[in-house]
Amino acid sequence: MADIAFLALAVITIGSAIAALEMRSLIYGSIALMGSLGGIAGFFLLLDAPFVALFQLAVYVGSIAVLILFTVMLVKRELIFKKIEDKRRKFAGIGLMLILMASLGAIFIDSGIKTITTDEPPVDFRDIGIDFVTYYWPALILMGLILAGTVTGALVLARRVDEEDEQRTN
Repeated sequence: MADIAFLALAVITIGSAIAALEMRSLIYGSIALMGSLGGIAGFFLLLDAPFVALFQLAVYVGSIAVLILFTVMLVKRELIFKKIEDKRRKFAGIGLMLILMASLGAIFIDSGIKTITTDEPPVDFRDIGIDFVTYYWPALILMGLILAGTVTGALVLARRVDEEDEQRTN
């Protein structure tokens, strides 16, 4: 059963990642990115790490992907739906990706990672949560402020463009 779930998550994650790269519309690409990040959260569930999976869903799918969608929707409509493609760059990117994947795969296979064993007990997800709230709260607040600043900056940029368009028409 776990093998079927892993294969289904792999297809969803990789398919969504490819769709995110190949979509002509940035909005649909952002939605595909959410699917890919959700598939990664599914992998964490398969690894029996529910806290990390929920953190993945909350931070990446819930916050960053929504922020990307919000920012994309603030951009002028003409910029969203007009995308000029270059076939040579597309094939060069695919070729570089295949070379990188083959190189990383060779390094991973030769690393001997399968022979590593540990006697450490598994970490409870409650301990991870306590560490987040106790020791890493400044970083969490800083990330929230950065996200809020990004949204505010996008609103200011969108507002400035609207005012410039109104001045040109008058």
